[in-house]
Amino acid sequence: MPQKNRTAWAWVPSLYFFEGLPYFIVNTISVIILKRLGLGNGDVAMYTGLLYLPWVIKPLWSPFVDVLKTKRWWILVSEVIMCLCIWWCAYEIHADVLDKGMHFYMLLGLFWVTAFASATHDIAADGFYMLALDEHRATQFVGIRNTFYRIASVFGQGVLVMLAGVLELRYGDIPGAWRTVMIFSALFLAVITLWHNFFALPFPDSDGDRLAEGDGAGGHSVKSVAKDLAGSFATFFRKDGIVVALLFMLLYRLPEAFVVKMMNPFFLDSVQQGGLGLETGDVGLVYGTFGAVALIAGGILGGLVAGKWGLKRCMWAMALSLTLPCAVFLLMALFQPSNLWFIGAGVCLDQFGYGFGFTAYTLYLMYFSRGEYKTSHYSICTAFMALSMMIPGMVAGYIQEAVGYPMFFIIVILCFVATFAVVASVKVDSDYGKKVD
Repeated sequence: MPQKNRTAWAWVPSLYFFEGLPYFIVNTISVIILKRLGLGNGDVAMYTGLLYLPWVIKPLWSPFVDVLKTKRWWILVSEVIMCLCIWWCAYEIHADVLDKGMHFYMLLGLFWVTAFASATHDIAADGFYMLALDEHRATQFVGIRNTFYRIASVFGQGVLVMLAGVLELRYGDIPGAWRTVMIFSALFLAVITLWHNFFALPFPDSDGDRLAEGDGAGGHSVKSVAKDLAGSFATFFRKDGIVVALLFMLLYRLPEAFVVKMMNPFFLDSVQQGGLGLETGDVGLVYGTFGAVALIAGGILGGLVAGKWGLKRCMWAMALSLTLPCAVFLLMALFQPSNLWFIGAGVCLDQFGYGFGFTAYTLYLMYFSRGEYKTSHYSICTAFMALSMMIPGMVAGYIQEAVGYPMFFIIVILCFVATFAVVASVKVDSDYGKKVD
């Protein structure tokens, strides 16, 4: 018999771990796979940058996920799709990607489908969370869900990459190592899917197919959903200060948007190519593990500081924290250190600063979304958040190939001007985000 009420400990940790892992497979591991198979930085950044698109256009179909079928149905279907696609990816990883033949485009296509399924899973999981838990329990488990999402980042960018590195060194077969990692990932996610379907996910009474109910009794039609969607977009772009807000959403993270797409290629390129010549496993340790933990720590501290002082008082400190540590990559490009501890310290500094500085970005999106259509407007803001990473990421590789790593990181430093300009332009209430005694 299906249980309507299952303990949140049975499904919240696994649901948000699952939400995170495919995201990092699509947006981080895909970069390393294509780079290790020999693709140039320009093509790596362009093709993997396009994988952000589902998160950019997610607001266009999120209202239909909210009313068509159940959130539980969407979660399970998207999880099955992701498991199958990641499994299939393993069989498309071949050494002939430089030829850009069938295997190359099949691999990209599977990453693309995984990205759409992952974005859909995000919508369904967040909605299901609010339906399955009352307000008190939902508040209690916010920290748990965020923690397990972050654990997924360490597992995906750290453990899986280190596993691939060990297999590369042991067997001397780069495609084979990554095929093994992808098969393992698919099987691991499949176990979680089975756990969700048969044991963990509850059946909330409020999780119904509201589209099928029609317009009566709180139901919705396709026409009404489309009308609400159009209304949310119309009111969003009529908000006061929309131009400045959009510039902030697109430019605040500009330096880091360039850095994050070229970080792994910079680590993996040989010293002769201007990189640091790290092994795959070292990248998993330095960036995927140490860097991810530093990012989490920075985010936690950022939340605590913003809660004490408020967004307005913290914004400049957070902007400086997000931008200035990027300069460590220029130093590494100039001196090309080989000491893993030195490289790791630089990465931790950058990622801690990014985590701390990103708090201001998240809070501003919440601030700007206030009022009517609050949920829809925040979803639109997150679309621009994804776009702010997608566009710079797509061109970062071509810029780097044209000018080399030292000049590329100088360009990154010049982008600080854009961040500072938008921070100086936005207006925020002085008490927003501050803890009320």
